[in-house]
Amino acid sequence: MPDTTPEQRLRQLGIVLPTPATPVANYVGTVISGSSLVVSGQLPLVDGKLLTTGKLGGTVAVELAVEAARYSMINVIAQVKAALGDLSRVKRVVRLGGFIACTPDFTQHAAVMNGASDLAVAVFGDAGRHARSTVGVPSLPLDSAVEVEGLFEIG
Repeated sequence: MPDTTPEQRLRQLGIVLPTPATPVANYVGTVISGSSLVVSGQLPLVDGKLLTTGKLGGTVAVELAVEAARYSMINVIAQVKAALGDLSRVKRVVRLGGFIACTPDFTQHAAVMNGASDLAVAVFGDAGRHARSTVGVPSLPLDSAVEVEGLFEIG
């Protein structure tokens, strides 16, 4: 896919970016500082509703959480598109941060976050390869099982 743009890759994947979610508290969805774009944490909203709620190691299956991480990444990309107008301005996905609501004994955080990481590479190619942190947390906003944030180098 070296001769394709991120938008073309999205189309090839059958992904239509949603309207970015409006912040529900005292923050903004994105901040541009110099050549960096920071995207606030995004939940796995599909048509305005959470894909899943609950905790991994409890009521949420790993496979569903992987899909939730993918949808969270779709929402991150939608924020990037709204901020930049053109996804080709992304030079590099620098870092993704994943938050997984889980029970204390859950240990498959990395597998869940691959839902977001795999999509970053599928959309941005080699520029989508990124550093990453994934942490388990006791709860997330709206009882979401997953949240993903991102840091991008832009041109």
